[in-house]
Amino acid sequence: MGYMYKVFLKGKGIYGCSHCGTHFVEKEKIRSKDYTGQHGRAILFDKLVNVVAGDEDERKMTTGVHVVQDITCMECEQYVGWTYVKAYSPDQKFKEGKFILERARIVDVARDWKY
Repeated sequence: MGYMYKVFLKGKGIYGCSHCGTHFVEKEKIRSKDYTGQHGRAILFDKLVNVVAGDEDERKMTTGVHVVQDITCMECEQYVGWTYVKAYSPDQKFKEGKFILERARIVDVARDWKY
């Protein structure tokens, strides 16, 4: 796969890893806050940086069966959410290729993280 270079995002509202502060996404890129993960509230995004996807897994979720991949921080390898690979239900197809970040696993880097 090769070496992955860490991306540093610019701006004030940046969500990052709660463990190491690695940047994931700008707050303005939020698609929806109406999700729940293993650790409570979760947020849907179109694209993230600095994450690594694990193996595909078919899971029964609140909205039906989906094929997902857990995602981890590329720096510290903490679990931070998942990405939707496939949705079987036609009304859930919009989730394919999108990412979920668990709110308990992220912080506002500019506000909460002290370098």
